[in-house]
Amino acid sequence: MKSGRAIVLLGLYSMFSALVLLVVGFVTRDLQAQLNEKLAGSGGDSEFATQAAEQMHRGVLGFLANNDAAMMEALAQVPIVVLIVFKISLFFLPAYIALMGFDQVSGEVGPRSMRYLTVRARRSSVLLGKFLSQATLLVGLVLIIDLAIFIYARIINDDFAFGVLVLNLLKFWSATVVFSLAYVALTTLCSSLFRVPAVSLVFNFILLFIFWLMDSVGRAVSDENVLRFLRYLSPSYYSGNLLHPKLAEFAMSGAAYAAFAAIFLFGAYGVLRARDL
Repeated sequence: MKSGRAIVLLGLYSMFSALVLLVVGFVTRDLQAQLNEKLAGSGGDSEFATQAAEQMHRGVLGFLANNDAAMMEALAQVPIVVLIVFKISLFFLPAYIALMGFDQVSGEVGPRSMRYLTVRARRSSVLLGKFLSQATLLVGLVLIIDLAIFIYARIINDDFAFGVLVLNLLKFWSATVVFSLAYVALTTLCSSLFRVPAVSLVFNFILLFIFWLMDSVGRAVSDENVLRFLRYLSPSYYSGNLLHPKLAEFAMSGAAYAAFAAIFLFGAYGVLRARDL
């Protein structure tokens, strides 16, 4: 907070979210214009317009919810703009987290200031403190941006009730936090592996690309192909059920991200414990 990094990170997160909102708004207006043209061609039939709007909404919702009937029903009252921004945010958040904390450990190990910290505290305590500090900052930034997005959605959608807004704000915020903690732990691991922060950042991006590739290949191949199991090794594969209304589905995704976070943190602790500070 004292370094001003929080303000820079908040500005970066805000600019990206605003850009996504502008693009989504442009596409929405374009679709609305096409719908108005169809309405004009049908002689102004209001029933036709309502059916067309509902069909378009359900089509987009089905794509974003992977055609899961339970999720579609639970998210039916949430504006599409919120769902689209959420989906896109899950794609760029790992890179954003890497930029946020790539030097959290290597920034201390490189100039050897870590030895002064470990005089007063155990290495595990220093590592956990670094992880929790980045996680706490990220939780606050995500809450601010999610709140702004939901307020924007409420302004442009009069039928978005306040009670539904609050409930879904907590749901979306919790889902993003659960998703992000595993990647914060991954950043801690990458930062522990190298003394030079820039090398930690590059290696972190390489791992993110590998995880994305594993998920993409695992989803693309047929169920008979052994490569389909690669997707289970990628954290991003488990993001689909973070908004699921069934507790069992959400708990399974949450448990997967907790397992990834634990593995990355234990790996970081093993590296830091064996390193000569």
